[in-house]
Amino acid sequence: MKRSAFASLLLAGVTAAAFVVPATSAAADDVSGDALAGKTVFLDPGHQESAAGHDMSKQVDDGYGGTKNCQTSGMTALGGTPEYAITYNVAEIVKGALQQLGADVVMSRGATGWGGCITDRADKANESGADVAVSIHADSTSAGTDTTNHGFHMIIPKLDGITDAKAEKAQADGGRAASKIMRDVYRDSGFTPSNYLGRDGLDERGDVAGPALTEVPLVFVEMGNGSNPGDAKVLESADGQAKHAKAIAVGIATYLAGGGAAGAAAEDAVADESGADEPGGGSPEAGGGATGGTADGAGGGVVGGDGGMLDGVLDRVDDVMDLFEQLISVNGIDSLLALINDGNIAKVEGILGTATDLAGPLLAEAGTA
Repeated sequence: MKRSAFASLLLAGVTAAAFVVPATSAAADDVSGDALAGKTVFLDPGHQESAAGHDMSKQVDDGYGGTKNCQTSGMTALGGTPEYAITYNVAEIVKGALQQLGADVVMSRGATGWGGCITDRADKANESGADVAVSIHADSTSAGTDTTNHGFHMIIPKLDGITDAKAEKAQADGGRAASKIMRDVYRDSGFTPSNYLGRDGLDERGDVAGPALTEVPLVFVEMGNGSNPGDAKVLESADGQAKHAKAIAVGIATYLAGGGAAGAAAEDAVADESGADEPGGGSPEAGGGATGGTADGAGGGVVGGDGGMLDGVLDRVDDVMDLFEQLISVNGIDSLLALINDGNIAKVEGILGTATDLAGPLLAEAGTA
């Protein structure tokens, strides 16, 4: 097969794959399948399913010479999805994607039950010796609907007053660098920085214990405001959780491996992971018309209404074409094509055949055929 013909086939195959399944790329795996080998990442999905048998008001070290409550229950987004479920779903996708790139991933808690006090989680992060830790949260500004305040932010600790010298150094150096990289990736991924806390996506605080107790570089992500209809729609849908996971995974890969091929491979790995069933992946519609998973098929493209099927298809095309563009930008099309063998060509041809069979009915169902 001529290279020019294969380039056309590859482009068509990657585009067609967007209509069928979450995009994956053998080329990205070949380039960066071990991009994070030897690296350890600690993931802390915020809060927990249950505090049964535990006292959340128990006073523990706050990292600044004082004390605060052991834990909190977390927010509940407008559609009724609790923060612990949102953060765990996102963390699981990130975990799988990073493992595909060779990283060792340590989680602070499981999907259910008690997750530990803030001090317990910091101790686990310290014991892991991670190259970077990421604490995943979502914010809330109201018990009801807040149509004004929205956007993501990264919490960075106020350094003055941290009592643990190792924690202070870790957050002053790697923690701040990783947080700024994560902020940049979030912004570049189309997320809007918070318009109510911090400045330009960064919020310095001296009342959040986690970073002040953690002796490895830590990024504290507040993905959005669960009280805001737009933010809640993204936070509660399977597609939205996958988009947050992609930004977090790419941010981690960029910090640990300098981005480039590693960042592109992280996007690819997240697309692969988000195609699998996600724990608690179902979510009510928030703001109407969301494309999201349910208990019958988490991440399976269940339609919320108002053209959700078409929106999902078009979003997938955008995601895959963006990934393809990044893959080419790493070392050029010739380098990418050099990685392709007969087995890969057969895969692409198979995708094309499947897409031909399914794309027409899919679009017909969306009312556009």
